[in-house]
Amino acid sequence: MNAFERVSAFLSHKEADRVPVYPILCGINRKLVGASYPVWSTDAETCANGFLKTLEEFPDLDCLVTLIDLSVECDAWGQKIIFPENEAAHPDYDNQVVQDIEDYAKIQKVDYRNSKRMMMHIDVIRRLAAKVKGKVPIVAFVFGPLGTLSMLRNQQDMYMDLYDDPDAVKEATWHVAETLSDYVGALCDAGADAIMWDTLFASGSIMSKAMWKDMEAEPMAMLAKTVRDHGCMNMVHNCGQKIYFDVQIEAIDPVAISFLFPPDDCADYAECKRKYGDKVALIGCVTPANAVIGTDEEWDKQCTDQIDAMAPGGGFMLATGCEYPANATFDRARRMIEIAKTYGAYQK
Repeated sequence: MNAFERVSAFLSHKEADRVPVYPILCGINRKLVGASYPVWSTDAETCANGFLKTLEEFPDLDCLVTLIDLSVECDAWGQKIIFPENEAAHPDYDNQVVQDIEDYAKIQKVDYRNSKRMMMHIDVIRRLAAKVKGKVPIVAFVFGPLGTLSMLRNQQDMYMDLYDDPDAVKEATWHVAETLSDYVGALCDAGADAIMWDTLFASGSIMSKAMWKDMEAEPMAMLAKTVRDHGCMNMVHNCGQKIYFDVQIEAIDPVAISFLFPPDDCADYAECKRKYGDKVALIGCVTPANAVIGTDEEWDKQCTDQIDAMAPGGGFMLATGCEYPANATFDRARRMIEIAKTYGAYQK
């Protein structure tokens, strides 16, 4: 089986030849092309070459997820971005677009084509599609509307604003979503097979389930429809604790969820598989930090434990629960891939 066939089986909840695998190798792949983080995250050719080089170095990877950083989308509203030399870009927290509640009125629908960072991401997808379309699934990573809005404000103040003037935040969220709708349509048209939505706020570690349903469920449902209308699939990524599987499945109907911790209504990963394994494919859930801390044996055990809990019957991809550390070595990524090939073989 090639990667595309293996992932197709995974999404159909069928056992392939082995468990598919993808340690989320994004920012770290800049090392493979000798680029600094600022160049890798702003130059489409360099970034695409980093992902393609990853496939050359690790030919058993089963997909590409284009997580560049969480500041790509907020660029469309003129947010100033800081580009550190060896870590992911982030907003200038001393100079954010939304300084107080009144500033939410500034957040209107804008033309994604005026955003250098959005257009760069589209170009990355186009370059990847030209090389590996139909061979390796291409998954474009997009921050959801509330997450994008939090990059224009700061997360703590935005959370307080949700209590002080929820209507202002909700209206701005919709305008962000309208912009993202056009943007993800362009990503799909450029060659993405799926959009992976980062729904940061849909977890008990940030906000209640009722609040998430009120604030983001409807915009996300609209965005998910846009993706389907463009012939692509929806996926969800959320590495928060107590992630809300149920309401996200209801709103987004994703084909897969990438996660780090068990959902709020499951005691462990085995229960997650029993409860949701027939509704959505599962991606995860190895702790990324363990790529740089702990022992090889501890890392290996996490990988095998996840396979034991969620792989039987198919519908499981072994992966890190969030991005593989950008300044780590590739050693434990190699170990994860080898474990998927051997311990994760269905046809032994």
